[in-house]
Amino acid sequence: MANVIKMPKLSDTMTEGVVAKWHKKVGDKVKNGEIIADIDTDKATMEFESFYDGTLLYIGAEAGMPVAIDSLIAVIGKEGEDISDIVKDVDKSSSKDKKDEDKSSDKEEEKSSDKKDDKKESSSDKKEDTKKPGAKIPDTVKIVRMPKLSDTMTQGVVAKWHKKVGDKVKNGEILADIETDKATMEFESFYDGVLLYQGTEAGKPVEIDSLLAIIGNGGEDIDAIIKQEKSGGNKTAEKEIDKKEEKDEKPKESSSNSKSNDKQHSQAPKEKVIAHHSSNTNGRIIASPLAKAIAKEKGIDITAVLGSGDGGRIIKKDIETYTPDAPIKQSVQSNNAQEESYDEVAVSQMRKVIARRLVESVNNAPHFYLTVEVDMENVIAAREALNKISDVKISYNDIVIKACAAALRKHPKVNSSWMTDRIRYNHHINIGMAVAVDDGLLVPVIRFADNKTLSEISTEAKDYGKKAKEKKLQPADWDGNTFTVSNLGMFGIDQFTSIINTPEACILAVGGIRQVPVVKNNLVVPGNTMKITLSCDHRVVDGATGAAFMQTLKIFLENPVTILV
Repeated sequence: MANVIKMPKLSDTMTEGVVAKWHKKVGDKVKNGEIIADIDTDKATMEFESFYDGTLLYIGAEAGMPVAIDSLIAVIGKEGEDISDIVKDVDKSSSKDKKDEDKSSDKEEEKSSDKKDDKKESSSDKKEDTKKPGAKIPDTVKIVRMPKLSDTMTQGVVAKWHKKVGDKVKNGEILADIETDKATMEFESFYDGVLLYQGTEAGKPVEIDSLLAIIGNGGEDIDAIIKQEKSGGNKTAEKEIDKKEEKDEKPKESSSNSKSNDKQHSQAPKEKVIAHHSSNTNGRIIASPLAKAIAKEKGIDITAVLGSGDGGRIIKKDIETYTPDAPIKQSVQSNNAQEESYDEVAVSQMRKVIARRLVESVNNAPHFYLTVEVDMENVIAAREALNKISDVKISYNDIVIKACAAALRKHPKVNSSWMTDRIRYNHHINIGMAVAVDDGLLVPVIRFADNKTLSEISTEAKDYGKKAKEKKLQPADWDGNTFTVSNLGMFGIDQFTSIINTPEACILAVGGIRQVPVVKNNLVVPGNTMKITLSCDHRVVDGATGAAFMQTLKIFLENPVTILV
């Protein structure tokens, strides 16, 4: 599958970039980590590496031309791969953007014309217009904002500050380690100077483009700048959220359509972040106007309600479902064994994204499950034989991945993706390998697994597992899976079901090998079996299709020599 490369946001204030030089041309081979271009940001020229192996199939930005953030700049894929649909989508998008720009330009001209006609405004109005708040930022002061370090990142957490207020900072020095929804990455300073202010404590989430730090010469007064950043940013965000929630939370009595609207909103998946009021801005309770009105009408103390909206915001549903309870504290510790106690830990960026994606999958993809029990006697014997001669130790999971790849080759409809208005049947087989880490779950991808030996799969799996635990996985490592294997057998789990990793159509849950009595040649004898369960998206895979795949997979596992052919 072709990999689309978009213009990255390489600095905190960058809105567009310019490819200063292409180091590769269309048709050239590209390796993960190779420099493919030099990109001019608003602050510096930086080398841009490829996250993929393959062939450079398309260049979407000429050297010297400005390109907006997240716009297509290149496509890397397999040599000869058809990317006409990708390029066509980009052309359509560009055409639409141009039309929007033309419309916007027309509106600006209309506004300009209207202003000329409305010059007869009162002097008091003119005075009010000139009283716009805003602190003048000295030329020596540089504001550093939370950068967007991954394509799905909406918030970042400063895992560690490498500099403290008052320290000297040089351009290129590591300012902080920032935890995104996918990895912890080093964030460099783009300025020389002194760190005057840190906009967040380590461990607290910060929205993209929010104030992260201020760097200057060392003697500047930045109080007014900080005040403006905090008040201006928060007010703007709140107005946007208020407008959205007032629209979404219209009372059911207002019209006959309101009920259906409420139903739609309740079914729509939302990312929820549990937070306490102590974390709200300036001690003020963040709640929608409708929630405040309902709370007042019902006589509910809104300070006692926990919000389930973005950033802990209290919305209508929280008021309607609220039941008075004992006051909740952030942490309760007691030496008395008869008293209740607990700890609460802030939700990590990774956990937030996991929660959002799983809710979306469960709500949107109609799951059904197929379970078979596999005789593992031959797999056990084959693994022992292989490990006697192999330099790389083969695991049972490696064999399962190889068997899945072979079965997917025979059942391509299972190796598919739901794309909303179409179904994509993938010709390549990239198997995601679920890896448990402290903060949740990561799914690095073993690409073209059907063309790899067991030793190659084992080497990659071990490398990805180590990288995942050390938070060193790169975007290319977790992108592009067409099928996923989740194995909890090593934890003593006999059987379980997994939630589909959309847009994939299926995920396989692998249990542990158990010693059980089995019937062979009409005799009950000791045996080793393993249960595997396939979760299927019924929009893509029918019951018979999934069952046929499981039959083939069972045959391959019970006769492992067949997957080596």
